Amino acid sequence: MEYNFREIEKKWQEYWIANGVYKVKENKDKPKYYVLDMFPYPSGAGLHVGHPLGYIASDIYSRFKRLQGFNVLHPMGYDAYGLPAEQYAIQTGQHPEVTTKQNIARYREQMDKIGFSYDWSREIRTCEPEYYHWTQWAFIKMFNSYYCNDEKKALPIDSLIEAFEAVGTEGLNVACGEEMSFTADEWKAKSDKEKQEILLNYRIAYLGDTMVNWCSELGTVLANDEVVNGVSERGGFPVEQKMMRQWCLRVSAYAQRLLDGLDTIDWTDSLKDTQRNWIGRSEGAEVNFKVKDSDLEFTIFTTRADTMFGVTFMVLAPESELVEKLTTPEQKQEVDAYLERTKKRTERERIADRQVTGVFSGSYAINPFTGDAVPVWISDYVLAGYGTGAIMAVPAHDSRDYAFAKHFNLPIIPLIEGCDISEESFDAKEGIVCNSPRPDVTPYCELSLNGLTVKEAIAATKKFVAEHKLGRVKINYRLRDAIFSRQRYWGEPFPVYYDANGLPQMLPMEALPLQLPEVDKFLPTATGEPPLGHATKWAWDSVNKEVVETSKIDNKTIFPLELCTMPGFAGSSAYYLRYMDPHNNKGLVDKDVNGYWRNVDLYIGGTEHATGHLIYSRFWNKFLYDMGVICEDEPFQKLINQGMIQGRSNFVYRIKDTNTFVSLNLKDQYEVTPIHVDVNIVSNDILDIEAFKNWRPEYHTAEFILEDGKYVCGWAVEKMSKSMFNVVNPDMIVDKYGADTLRLYEMFLGPLEQSKPWDTNGIDGVHRFLKKLWALFYGNTESLQITDAEPTAEELKSLHKLIKKVTFDIEHFSFNTSISAFMICINELGSLKCNKRAILEQLIILLAPFAPHTAEELWHVCGHTTTICDAPWPQHNEEYLKENSVIYAISFNGKVRFNLELPADMPREEVEKVALSHESSAKWMEGKTPKKVIVVPGKIVNIVI
Repeated sequence: MEYNFREIEKKWQEYWIANGVYKVKENKDKPKYYVLDMFPYPSGAGLHVGHPLGYIASDIYSRFKRLQGFNVLHPMGYDAYGLPAEQYAIQTGQHPEVTTKQNIARYREQMDKIGFSYDWSREIRTCEPEYYHWTQWAFIKMFNSYYCNDEKKALPIDSLIEAFEAVGTEGLNVACGEEMSFTADEWKAKSDKEKQEILLNYRIAYLGDTMVNWCSELGTVLANDEVVNGVSERGGFPVEQKMMRQWCLRVSAYAQRLLDGLDTIDWTDSLKDTQRNWIGRSEGAEVNFKVKDSDLEFTIFTTRADTMFGVTFMVLAPESELVEKLTTPEQKQEVDAYLERTKKRTERERIADRQVTGVFSGSYAINPFTGDAVPVWISDYVLAGYGTGAIMAVPAHDSRDYAFAKHFNLPIIPLIEGCDISEESFDAKEGIVCNSPRPDVTPYCELSLNGLTVKEAIAATKKFVAEHKLGRVKINYRLRDAIFSRQRYWGEPFPVYYDANGLPQMLPMEALPLQLPEVDKFLPTATGEPPLGHATKWAWDSVNKEVVETSKIDNKTIFPLELCTMPGFAGSSAYYLRYMDPHNNKGLVDKDVNGYWRNVDLYIGGTEHATGHLIYSRFWNKFLYDMGVICEDEPFQKLINQGMIQGRSNFVYRIKDTNTFVSLNLKDQYEVTPIHVDVNIVSNDILDIEAFKNWRPEYHTAEFILEDGKYVCGWAVEKMSKSMFNVVNPDMIVDKYGADTLRLYEMFLGPLEQSKPWDTNGIDGVHRFLKKLWALFYGNTESLQITDAEPTAEELKSLHKLIKKVTFDIEHFSFNTSISAFMICINELGSLKCNKRAILEQLIILLAPFAPHTAEELWHVCGHTTTICDAPWPQHNEEYLKENSVIYAISFNGKVRFNLELPADMPREEVEKVALSHESSAKWMEGKTPKKVIVVPGKIVNIVI
């Protein structure tokens, strides 16, 4: 019977849906396992073959765990809010919701064709009010909370207000933006407006002035990863740094817990290191510097207070509020010009760029250790959000300070006598032992650093700073608070209105969800307000607790609603929790349900989310844990980053100033221009000439110089992209070879976590493998050839070798080697002409996670009436893997002369006797008596003559 994959796959996809095979519910009689994919943003282009890589891997693992007896939660949904749909709406006038629904339908159609085991009854879309209800709910909770450093958790803001009323700020150790000091009486004397403004300094969700990436063409703030080389990733529009009042989340309060949590989860070391570096914990000291000839002073943070004697200049971040205060009139024009230039660079670009730029402020600061006056410069290698936005520069002992000093001809003072200062002399890990400070410093600050190690010197200096009230010891983090506002339409609305004082107030919980209103334009208003400014019904009636017409705003009982929307990561920060209980209209997730599923056991997604989504999700999860909503502190126990499937681009070569194209191996004879060509009209690097002529109007009259009657294209491995015409649609592969072939081939390309090029030249081999499997059941006949005969030892050995290998490989995510093992086993069983039920049924259970359609079909033709998804996973038996005989290499004086097959359990003495008495041995011994016989059991016999 022919292997008709089209009929088979359609049949079983319909069966799985009709019988709810993949629906799952809590079952305390089974152990749970939660497998999650990073859910997609549904773009208009649909899936290309690179997208399903992680989905196929997670599907294999989900099916495997189910076969092992686990109750597996494997959901899917859509990150449905975002900039692309809104930009399309601006260009076409079509509502983003319409576009998004169309794109989702396309994604769903493509995913269904591949045969994923998703429980679609749990599907979520972040743009649906039923979902973002709980994003708004969490935001209100954050607004009404603060972070207590002593208890290391979020607490209700009401308890902070009680503390202010009782003792003011005395003894409080809480996360805040600006350190404040007031008594209880002073607090009580403040107006309600003043109190609300003070509380914003402590709330976990707060309004604050912050530097952002502003793109005026797109009319919105962009995240760092949405900006490339100073322009927006989408559209290529200019981006500048701008101070704006934004909603922020106090992620920085959780910095230490985010660090500590990395020790409890099973992630790769490289990913953990990326997060540790992003969080950036530093132990150091804040030191106060006075400005020369002024009453001003400012604070710097340093991890190397022991190098204070080597400070030769100070540097301010361009965004620092000190810039305006310290810039002298003589330097103002030059400083302003520099600030204008730096606006166009993001912080990420500034960190990566080693180019030296800067400008002198005109002011000098006094080194509190030496009394020296040092110049204050401004440079974009200093960031406003790290430390205090000001640094002391020690060019003899810091590579960037050194480069800056050399560029601007500033002094370099080594702290070690006679040391040769150069860029190569820096030890970034250990620093330089500070064993000979400047002997000319008077007074010597009562501190001798002679002979101290770096760690000892740092500790001694920090102690000195604290004792002499020059500053204070402090732990600092590089992690910033998350900017949470976007000046866009297509996003979650904030549940916020503004009272008569212009201060934010939260909507009551019972009024949620606050739904996105209709607008007639998706651009900012004429006065520069976000698109929600066009809404005619976007005001809050605080008496009737409902949204009313904007025209009714009186700032007495009816107030304006927030015009910004939440960013994309708002909807993706807790979606894994909603999957547990997607239809709950009373809470994000029921406590008992969360108590069963707990957290994600396996999360698969791309490395690009290491410092964005994965940080925000962990923060969001920890906050909900503090609120007692969920039972686990970390959301994702194990994380796998799949590699990227790269495109295999093809090229044609046009002869200069002609419409003639020359084949690859003849191109060096001409002056040619390589042109990307659609890979879908190329097969095994041979161009379909007629298809090429029809591809674009300008090629209708194209002429060709061929080799051997064919046009051979060039090729290169590049990122899969529409602009390079190397995007391969998985639908085309499924239509031609079947979904099971696609699934197997994507895994066969190479290790899951490595990037690899897509090359359809090898897909035929995988398809032939499935045909060989089919032939084991049907042979060359139309009827099933399977028998109930007892399997042979060789057949059992081949099967159990496969069971052991595939089980190990799946558990270690080595799917490519599993497929190689399947191919070897099928070849072995084919050679043995095996058609035994005891072998083949176990074989298709092993194959079911990889090729579920084919496995389900063969399972049922073998007489089973229930799905193969619930079959028990085979267990290997070591007895079947034992070798009955082994091959010994018989060597004379170290040279192998012949081989002997002997029983595997033959004693050493017997092996020696058989080897010596063999007729071939007589030839090589030539009648001599062996001096020594060395037997290596199971391997070799060496006879020394």
